[in-house]
Amino acid sequence: MAQEMEKSLLNQHTEKHFTAGEIVRDVIIGVSDGLTVPFALAAGLSGANASSAIILTAGIAEVAAGAISMGLGGYLAAKSEADHYLRELKREQEEIIAVPDTEAAEVAEILSEYGIQPHEYTPVVNALRKNPQAWLDFMMKFELGLEKPNPKRALQSAFTIAIAYIVGGMVPLIPYIFIPIARKAVMASVVLTLLALLIFGYAKGHFTGNKPIRSALQTALIGAIASAAAFGMAKVVQG
Repeated sequence: MAQEMEKSLLNQHTEKHFTAGEIVRDVIIGVSDGLTVPFALAAGLSGANASSAIILTAGIAEVAAGAISMGLGGYLAAKSEADHYLRELKREQEEIIAVPDTEAAEVAEILSEYGIQPHEYTPVVNALRKNPQAWLDFMMKFELGLEKPNPKRALQSAFTIAIAYIVGGMVPLIPYIFIPIARKAVMASVVLTLLALLIFGYAKGHFTGNKPIRSALQTALIGAIASAAAFGMAKVVQG
């Protein structure tokens, strides 16, 4: 009866937590770099009085190379996390077999940190000792703080970051497609990119739980500083 009531309550309650954190993180990494780096490159080349055609060619080449580099970085990072999890899993599994009493004491210590008394956690410890897989999962999550990674995570991360970089990187280059005069195109690129940075920063703040307006202004400011630095550097070198 109690179990049926618990199931009924769980069915009636819908959790509203945001669970797509890894995907959002990859999108943020890709778009933020995609908007900023090609934007700074285009601004720098404009400062060097390059033509729109040259800037567009260089920009597209940078977007392609950047997408590959960022995607590869995302793949290697996710792969390293998965390899680390497997190493710790094997080590923890060996410890449960070799020193079960010590591992059981660690379970008791973990539970006591949550304010659970010995007479309350002892049955839990005993139950886990009878279920090695559950015991292993418990130690991985609560002792080491590691979640089992998605086996497809590395490829998903690579593609997500690369595509996000391309989408972000093409934004500052769009004006150079339609405006042949670089000095005019750079002004349009600045306006378009800053607008995109504001929208992106607002969305980033919304999804990450930060203040959206503050996040929008910070993101736009970083992009503006990067492009201004590149433009100024080009002018200094040229002059």
